[in-house]
Amino acid sequence: MAMGTRENDQPPLWVATSDLPSSPGHPFYTRLTAILDAAGFDRFVEDQCRRFYAPVMGRPSLAPGRYFRLLLIGYFEGIDAERGIAWRAADSLAVRTFLRLGLEEGTPDHSTISRTRRLIDLETHRAVFTWVQERLVGAGLLKGRTIAIDATTLEANAAMRSIVRRDTGESYQAFLTRLADASGIKTPTREALARLDRKRKKKTSNKDWTNPHDPDAKVTKMKDGRTHLAHKAEHAVDLDTGAIVAVTVQGADEGDTTTIRETATAAAEQIEDAQADVDKPQPLEEIIADKGYHSNQSMVDLDAVDIRSYIAEPDRGRRDWSKQPEAQAPVYRNRRRIRGARGRRLMRQRGERIERSFAHLYDTGGMRRTHLRGHENILKRLLIHAGGFNLGLLIRSILGVGTPRGLQGRLAAVIATVLALIAVAPRRFTSLHPIRRVVMAMRGLVTIQTTLVVNSSAAPTCTTGC
Repeated sequence: MAMGTRENDQPPLWVATSDLPSSPGHPFYTRLTAILDAAGFDRFVEDQCRRFYAPVMGRPSLAPGRYFRLLLIGYFEGIDAERGIAWRAADSLAVRTFLRLGLEEGTPDHSTISRTRRLIDLETHRAVFTWVQERLVGAGLLKGRTIAIDATTLEANAAMRSIVRRDTGESYQAFLTRLADASGIKTPTREALARLDRKRKKKTSNKDWTNPHDPDAKVTKMKDGRTHLAHKAEHAVDLDTGAIVAVTVQGADEGDTTTIRETATAAAEQIEDAQADVDKPQPLEEIIADKGYHSNQSMVDLDAVDIRSYIAEPDRGRRDWSKQPEAQAPVYRNRRRIRGARGRRLMRQRGERIERSFAHLYDTGGMRRTHLRGHENILKRLLIHAGGFNLGLLIRSILGVGTPRGLQGRLAAVIATVLALIAVAPRRFTSLHPIRRVVMAMRGLVTIQTTLVVNSSAAPTCTTGC
């Protein structure tokens, strides 16, 4: 083989299209493209977004189908910011193929993605989320009879040091300086201000402080113990299949007994919309939640709309029903249900299904810390993230994995399987020379891995029978 040498840096003036590099495509994105194309995804989103664009005049913008595919890339690749999504689209040939971008075309800039997100309203993003749910209903992956509700906190794109007083508008540093001056410290140092701040009680109440850049962000205590500005994301998950039924974003300082109303209402509406073409739709009948959602009013509200509750009840001691006699019967019925065998089984499933959706959307999905401001902007991203999670369930029924990284992880699983087979292999195999054993194992590994990739690429398109 001859040694290659560096060629002239002058690029050619003309390059034939056939000479451009190409990618065979990622098996996961190839299958996802087939599912979206078979259901007419691009035509659907173009019809939904047509009213946001000028009919004749204007420069052609980012196509709606390409915009929503970019947000799906953010979920499947675990990218938090739109700047990172734009970089990934420019870097990967497989992603460009999924976006239907030729090598002669430039990739969308992050500012274009951001402007398109602001242009398209929240209801259109919710319509895309419902469209994905309709595919799940057709595949039998969304039942809607029993759902679990839980919430988690998302770190806001705002800093605690930028909060200001609601009444005076002064910053936290200026507020401490004024307190120090009132206490007799004329020129306080940073250490003196810190000591003064530690002695105060209820330092940063949301009633007194706000962030001027993101008023929706609220001061709250995160799961790791830090105090930060955050938002509250609440999920409703189908316990039968694990599909996300509804997502809401609310203030981090709102209690669970207050936010469950909005999430339960959104879940009931989503289930109804997703089953619009079903002859016998299955309405929402049961809601499962932890003890943070238990209150007399919650029990009364759910009982009034004929929804059975399986909500864990905190230990409140002996109850006095003289002030709220109408809540006694719903509370006792809920208590009887959660103590039964089915109630305990549903509680175990609740932790599994809900935490899985949190892990996929926020930990591996990259949205634990938001790079957007305002509940509406954050909810737009979360709805498409949740749609990507549901599409992952659909693809998992075909390929056995629900993310591109999961498909790559099959190699590790195959290696572990081969090593396990070697460990329990008969003596006539283990008696071979070590190098010969490795060669035979690697041949089997290559054969298995090739079969997995070929089968995943040639899998039939998912229809209502998968």
